[in-house]
Amino acid sequence: MNPQPRVSDYMTIDLTLLRPEMRILEAMKVLLDKRISGAPVVDTDGALVGILSKKDCLRAALNAAYYQEWGSAVSGYMSAKVETMEADTDLVTAAEHFLASNFRRFPVVQDGRLVGQVSRADILKALLENRQ
Repeated sequence: MNPQPRVSDYMTIDLTLLRPEMRILEAMKVLLDKRISGAPVVDTDGALVGILSKKDCLRAALNAAYYQEWGSAVSGYMSAKVETMEADTDLVTAAEHFLASNFRRFPVVQDGRLVGQVSRADILKALLENRQ
């Protein structure tokens, strides 16, 4: 009997990571250059401390348009309350988690540490590959 596939089998592990002290303008350029909608923010120990999305960057850009100040750090704009998914979550539970949320992707943690990211597309692909 094959073990049931888990999120860890389909998550992306090659992530673009940001730092909370990084200048917001630099972080925006990273997201735009890499054509990604957001990235995890980690501290010096690699612990997940937030997520910075393009929406957060738009908020920073609007703020800069008003106040002519681009010097703020990522920590001032990131979402610090991050919803995550455990690496050992089964595919059905992961799909249900996505359906109950507006998020398109979740950081994946194992033993409290960031180990990857999983998207709706990853789970859909996994479900199709594992259909019976």
